[in-house]
Amino acid sequence: MNVETPATGFSDGEERTVKSLYWGVNARDNAGAHLLLRFHTLPDHTVTRRRNALALFQEFLSAAVTEGAPPKGLEQNFAAAMQISPSMWSQIKSARPIGDKLARQLEHRGGKPAGWLDQPHEPAAGPDPAEERFALLARAAWRAQDAAGKRNLARQMKLAQARVP
Repeated sequence: MNVETPATGFSDGEERTVKSLYWGVNARDNAGAHLLLRFHTLPDHTVTRRRNALALFQEFLSAAVTEGAPPKGLEQNFAAAMQISPSMWSQIKSARPIGDKLARQLEHRGGKPAGWLDQPHEPAAGPDPAEERFALLARAAWRAQDAAGKRNLARQMKLAQARVP
């Protein structure tokens, strides 16, 4: 007669091995696992492509804001312009690697030469004219508000900043 033990839920006489990534448990099975986990880093081109894709998005935002487009929905507009889903763009911003085919698509749709996403680019030296105009408008809007309006503007800016990777 087999009786289940309350601690394990297994019948008497049965042995079960549980694989674990904790180094002290199943040391024989995990002998090389710590090397894989310890030295796993993203390839340089993955980071470079993500940074450049974000720079491409920044250019898109600057152009849209300069033209007077409302900020709401610009991420979806960018995704549509790149012919990818908004979900795909969200994944790219956070962690999804950009493959060769997608990189060429982003470059083509963004008006960049082939291979642009793979090359590191220097950040802009200073604010561009569109950013300066925005700063002037933001300052004027801030100064025109009462205390409640300033709190609302600050709250909106914090929410927008939380959405930026």
